[in-house]
Amino acid sequence: MNPDVLLVGCGDLGADIGLRLAGLGHRVLAIRRNADRVPPPLIGVSADLTREAPSLPDLELGHLVIALSASSRTEDAYRAIYVNGLRRALDSLDEKGQRPSRAVLVSSTRVFGTSDPSIICTEDTTAEPSDGPAQVLLEAEQLFASRVPHGTILRLAGLYGRGPARFVDKVARGEVTDPNRWTNRIHRDDAAAAVVHLLTRPQPPGPLYLGADDEPALLGDVAAYIAARLALPSPPPADPEQAHGKRLSNAKLRVSGWLPTYPTFRDGYADYPNHE
Repeated sequence: MNPDVLLVGCGDLGADIGLRLAGLGHRVLAIRRNADRVPPPLIGVSADLTREAPSLPDLELGHLVIALSASSRTEDAYRAIYVNGLRRALDSLDEKGQRPSRAVLVSSTRVFGTSDPSIICTEDTTAEPSDGPAQVLLEAEQLFASRVPHGTILRLAGLYGRGPARFVDKVARGEVTDPNRWTNRIHRDDAAAAVVHLLTRPQPPGPLYLGADDEPALLGDVAAYIAARLALPSPPPADPEQAHGKRLSNAKLRVSGWLPTYPTFRDGYADYPNHE
């Protein structure tokens, strides 16, 4: 049987998505710079999309997932993979004459820039990127929408969970410097589940969703929770009157039928330090 899912990008999140789809009986072809790092039973194809178009085998494409990641946080690195790499992957699909019935592009809520903290960002909020990499992400969304007009864009908040506990380490080192900033996050398990949900739900999904947990939180409150659990010195307290940064709503994704396993940061960080 030919693969019926193409996964463009197979890092930590992409691999989680692919494995979930394989568990549902799909045959998943995954593009990664080094195909030897694609976990079985996914089928790996080696391609550096920043430099070359992938050579694809015969497909019976039903689902397409774009879950790319940049090598660094510079504008050039973002453009090389999120725009140019995406274009190369879509060109290869066109050459094979393949059109997915459903497609999801994993993007980022970074495209909102620095929103007014009095406003809850939704799918109707205008994206106003505040830096070059965020502008590139928005260009990638526009490219995807033009090439895959029936596709779905999933803008994810900050990913965490089942990996290096970077923020936990910052709390331990006393490096939480902006306790009054609103933060939004989504556990990697919930992000992967959201992509699979949008691909497989009975009704066709809409064009855009925000992927975040249920509770925007001040950074100082998250840090305080982690410090208390790990018996660390208390970090600087949050002052809600000085809050700044954006807050996100996941209401549309929830209404579609997705339910997070980790609805708040307290759920997601509950089993640290044994989380990795």
